[in-house]
Amino acid sequence: MLRILYNKALFLFKLKKPNTLWMPAHFSEGIVLQQQAKVPVWGKAEPGLTIRISASWQSEIVETTTTAHGVWNLRLTTPRAGGPFSLRITDGHQTIHLQEVFIGEVWLCSGQSNMEWSANMGILNGRLEIEAAHHPQIHFFNVTRHASEIPLDHLKGRWQACTPASMQNFSAVAYFFARRLQEVLNVPIGLIQAAWGGTPAEVWIPENALMADAFLREAAKKQMPRLWGPHEPGRTYNAMIQPLWPYKIAGVLYYQGESNVENAYAYEALLETLIRSWRTEWAEQLPFYIAQIAPYDYEIPEAGVVVREAQRRVVSKLAASGLVVTSDIGNVQDIHPMNKQDVGLRFANLVLNSHYQQEMGLTSSPIFRKAVQKGEQTIVYFENALGLRTSDGAPPSHFELAGPSGEFLSVLAKIVQDTVILTSPELTTPTQIRFAWHNTATPNLVNGAGLPASCFKGEVENFVDKADA
Repeated sequence: MLRILYNKALFLFKLKKPNTLWMPAHFSEGIVLQQQAKVPVWGKAEPGLTIRISASWQSEIVETTTTAHGVWNLRLTTPRAGGPFSLRITDGHQTIHLQEVFIGEVWLCSGQSNMEWSANMGILNGRLEIEAAHHPQIHFFNVTRHASEIPLDHLKGRWQACTPASMQNFSAVAYFFARRLQEVLNVPIGLIQAAWGGTPAEVWIPENALMADAFLREAAKKQMPRLWGPHEPGRTYNAMIQPLWPYKIAGVLYYQGESNVENAYAYEALLETLIRSWRTEWAEQLPFYIAQIAPYDYEIPEAGVVVREAQRRVVSKLAASGLVVTSDIGNVQDIHPMNKQDVGLRFANLVLNSHYQQEMGLTSSPIFRKAVQKGEQTIVYFENALGLRTSDGAPPSHFELAGPSGEFLSVLAKIVQDTVILTSPELTTPTQIRFAWHNTATPNLVNGAGLPASCFKGEVENFVDKADA
């Protein structure tokens, strides 16, 4: 692994002048390092010098020697959460002294405008939320927007403690996520925001990973130039994600997809490639949590629901991932729903339950498992279905079945023992099923925690009686 770090650092740092002790911007005052981990620390200095790092939480001094290209990197072992601690980095001639170093949990928050959206841009109870944002144990690092054709080694940004002044210009979803995390875990929380409104998934994927796939290469051509941001593969990855690597993080929150309705058919492959490529880059199975885009009246029929279904399918197939469904807290006339509180809270509860093994009750939405035809009934089974009900007390809405003709018809639905039973006098041999299959669909099916069921599309299986098999 260290050899990989060295080769990567050599490539990234070779253009920098080696006469100054230098570290990336995210190694600065107010930094939050991942607790109880071997965290990479790196930078550049004059070739052949000995780099010594002393940390106030340990007596051992860690050292390494810069290469002929002036590159240095090493790992520090961090203790349990706490702080502030201090770090002293010296090459024998120059010294960087950080006196506000915190140890805790670090999350990378990426995507497009709904991740970037801040309280200042307009959220529910925005003014009250800003005034109450005094949380010195939460620290923000906002990566400045930038795009590049080549991978960069540096970025712009600075760590800030959470105050009304800093919170109001930071991701609202990420803030509400961190507030809940900090409340439960009682440790410092570091948030790194790397988001850019209006960007498609292609710009967040390493260009070589995307261009290696012929299907994705063609799909990327559907993205047209735009005034508000880049559209070419890899551009924000090169400038806003690549420079962070290999900074140790607990995981990723990702909220994006609205700008991929033009090539929604490819979104499943795009999102899966994005996640796998980031995991490859970090050389670990990063926990990855996705916010499903909310219902909205897109001009392209079914494009929004196809993206939502792609998000569901990717999370269903990839380990260490989770899905936050937002169909009940959106606004079909506003692509930027104002309720960011519940999105952040759902992210946090899901992460606390699945990643931190905290007992938070039911934290995942009902997710389609299978549909089985038994006699004249179609029985629909879900994951996370405990206490399945409807939010308004009416029969479950937005279920459709199709037969061999492929034409979908609305059907009657009722809830029986945490399953949904579908019947239709017009369909005796259904072969396909879909749910909430419309850009603006806001179905009423929820579980006992009140979390809405995700849209889905699938096949209907024939019932097999095991006693007769």
